[in-house]
This record gives sequence, C-alpha cells and structure tokens, in this order.
Amino acid sequence: MREAHAEDARTEARRVINNLLGEERPTAATLIAHARATLGDEHASQCLDLALGASLTRRSAELASIAALVVGVRELGGDWWEKERGGKLPAPVEVLRTAAAIDPWTDLTLLEMLAAWIADDAADALWGPAVAEVDLNSWQAEDRIELPESARPGERLVVHFDAGGRLDAVVTRRPDDDLGSNLDFSSLRYSKPAEAQWSWGVAAGLGPHRLPGEDPDPYARAVPEDAVRILREWALRHGATQEQLGASWANVGDVVAAIERVDWMWRSAEWFGWWRGASALVDDSGYLPHRLEELAAG
Repeated sequence: MREAHAEDARTEARRVINNLLGEERPTAATLIAHARATLGDEHASQCLDLALGASLTRRSAELASIAALVVGVRELGGDWWEKERGGKLPAPVEVLRTAAAIDPWTDLTLLEMLAAWIADDAADALWGPAVAEVDLNSWQAEDRIELPESARPGERLVVHFDAGGRLDAVVTRRPDDDLGSNLDFSSLRYSKPAEAQWSWGVAAGLGPHRLPGEDPDPYARAVPEDAVRILREWALRHGATQEQLGASWANVGDVVAAIERVDWMWRSAEWFGWWRGASALVDDSGYLPHRLEELAAG
C-alpha cells in the first residue's frame, strides 16, 4: 500500500512538472538549461554555485528550489529580482549576492528562502495578500483568524498556511450575532512556484544529480565495505528487495540511487535510522560510525 502511495506521488509530480516545465522526467541538465534561459547566466550561475555547495543528500532539494525560481520568474517577470521591499526586506538580488538569511526564512537554505519568497509573491499576485496565517497541523476550522474590521458575512478572506500556500476563511455570523470565520479546506491551493518546487523534487528524486564543473565527480567516491554490508543487510531484513538496493554499492552514486529506489519515507518509522546511516555514508560524515551503532541497537 505504501509503495503504491509513493508511486502515486511520483506520477502526480511528473504530471505537474511536465505542465510547468515540459519535463515529465526532469534532470539537473534540463533544469540548468531552463534556469539559464529564464534567470540569465549570472543569476543561474549563482544559484548553481549554491547547489554545488550543498551536501549530496540536500542537492535535490536545492535544485527543486531553482525550479521554483524558474517558474516564479516566468510568472512574475525578471524584474522580481530587483524590486525593493522596504523595511527589513531587501531586493531578492541583494540576498542572492550577499547570501544573507533574512526573516522569516532564517531556518531555510538561501535557495529555499528565495523559493519560498517567490512562491509567496506569486500567491499574492494571484489571490491578493493574505489577511492572516494559520498552522494546518490543526484542522480546526472555526475562528482560527482575527477578522479585519471591514469583514462582512459571506466574504472570503485569503489565509496563508505555507510558502505559496493559501486557503479561504469564510466570514459567517454566529448565533450570538458576532462575526466568526470557517476555514474552507476545499479551497486549499498553491502557487505555481510552490508546485514546481514540490514536483521537481519528487519527480527527479534524490539523484544522482551530477552538475557541471565538478572535478572530481563526488558520486564516484568509493564507499567503505563494512558500512555498505551493514546498511544493505539491514534493509533486506526489513523488507527492501535486491532489485531496489541494486547489485552492489561501489560508490556514492550507487548508494544515492538505492536510497531513492527504496522509498524509505513510505516505510515504517524504524527506516529513519537507516536513512540517517545511509545519508552519513553518502555525505562522508564523521557521524557514520554512530549512525551504524544506532541502527544496530534499534
């Protein structure tokens, strides 16, 4: 069942990214071509440098953020980079040049921050500025926002819940004659840059995603046999197939490809420990021995 859900997600992601970028099975090479054509060589090269600086287990997420920028700039125009915001927000191009994290996105990488920024700007351009923000970890619908003074019964107010994500709060009159609101979850929607970010990451997967200018190839690095044995044997004992794991893991590229095929996120919670070990192996982390000990203890 979980494998079916994983394949359903990939199928939907391929459909969405094909609609947005004309690529059903996107690759790093085609994304870079789109970026250079849409963002220009300077901005595309700066974004590519940021992706090159990320760990290999983060590379797919960074490239997905570039996909959001490509789609967002197509939506909003190239002058998006230069628009001054006033207050604490500089123009996006200044953030790209200085690599400075700014509120409210300080917990994101620079590319993720720019992707969230352009996703929200595209949402505002489509549906108008949001009047409030809600956390959809709670699905309570009633009276989740503070109403503006101008609110009227039947009015639909735009509410922010995620980068590029919006839904409506419908103003209603309560039995005590006070005004309240009900979140309309059926109105949940995302701007195109947000859709591009999700769909590129899911459709393209973890990789390998080789990028121009890499010498030596980071995916060609050999991996230690003992760690490989422990991770492969654990995965086989817990339901992975030989086909998913591949014939052997000689290098980092083999491990990355296997992580993608295994679909660990759709399996039981104990697979998170396997992911931590496999990602430490891919990223050549000093934590690898500890991750393998944790896996054995679990």
